[in-house]
Amino acid sequence: MKRTYNSKQKTRWLVSVAMFAAIIVLLAFTPLGLIPVSFIKATTIQIPVVIGAVLLGPLAGAVLGGVFGICSMVNATIAPTPMSFAFSPAMAMNGAGAVKAVWIALGCRILIGVVAGWLWRAFKKVKLPDIPALAITGAAGAMTNTALVMGSIYVLLAKEYAQSIGKSVGAVFKIIMSVVAVNGIPEAIVTAIIVMIVGKALLAMRKRSTR
Repeated sequence: MKRTYNSKQKTRWLVSVAMFAAIIVLLAFTPLGLIPVSFIKATTIQIPVVIGAVLLGPLAGAVLGGVFGICSMVNATIAPTPMSFAFSPAMAMNGAGAVKAVWIALGCRILIGVVAGWLWRAFKKVKLPDIPALAITGAAGAMTNTALVMGSIYVLLAKEYAQSIGKSVGAVFKIIMSVVAVNGIPEAIVTAIIVMIVGKALLAMRKRSTR
């Protein structure tokens, strides 16, 4: 009986992960997911990654972040922008650049789900109420994406980034910080609000279904 219950749990987990993954793919290849802003694209795709991590755990968050990253690489390859070299190995300027692109597009996005999943568990352990816990987790997930992606671009690809936008290397830090302020902070606020609203509703539904 216990084995059957565990099997049902695993099946439900896999189905839920697949559902969130489908939402991520849908967002990634529609205007709702990647919104062109200046030299980079603002994103809402981190939202289902964070919600999935909250509901299903850090492992699911990592898987969903990986789906986000793969979609980012595909998108940067089939719909290139001046910044595609930072997200697509195929568009990278050299072999080392391809490795860096994989880290920026894939590694940084996997960590969104890991951070959100473990942060949510920490909040539940200290019994923080759902509303503030969801809002903080949402904002942290979005800022993880922005900070890691833009920070990695600055550390790993500052020269290439400067060339792509026609600026000096010395100006890159200021430009990176402006992107964080203009894109990252609004993304964090929007993500916090949506994760709080949708997450609360889904948590309530899950509680009712387990009664």
